[in-house]
Amino acid sequence: MQRIAEAAIHWIAAGIDDVTQLENDPHAVPNRQPQTTAVLLIAHGSRRQEANDDLVRLAEIVRQRRPDALVEASYLELASPSIPEGARNCIEQGAQKVLMLPYFLSAGAHVVSDLQRFRDELAAEFPDAEFTLCPPLGLHPLMADVVLDRLQTGERGTE
Repeated sequence: MQRIAEAAIHWIAAGIDDVTQLENDPHAVPNRQPQTTAVLLIAHGSRRQEANDDLVRLAEIVRQRRPDALVEASYLELASPSIPEGARNCIEQGAQKVLMLPYFLSAGAHVVSDLQRFRDELAAEFPDAEFTLCPPLGLHPLMADVVLDRLQTGERGTE
């Protein structure tokens, strides 16, 4: 019984809604609640596939750390999927809320104008969904740690 209770707590925390059947059937597979929040990571995009692959790897990391959310990568230009394609993927998978996170260092023209325009267009296309444009990476306190780490790496002459 304790094993079932521990599993139930874990599954409830993970968004699984039907754990009562486990008492009668320990092999039962619980029903998952649909993931209604999506994270749409947005990078500029590059002609170099290696640069675009960085966002795909970041999406995998975020997906592991946010198992409660759908996570998609998208690009402003030069790569696929585009921002509208990525957002549509989120909606098609059941997202009701899409957190659009610019993987940009500052709030330049792309973030302030282009991404806001995409947000407005998507909100008009999907009026039953909520699209939120998150701030860019910017001067987050942890950014200084990243910069100092890169400086140390440069001083050592290694990557």
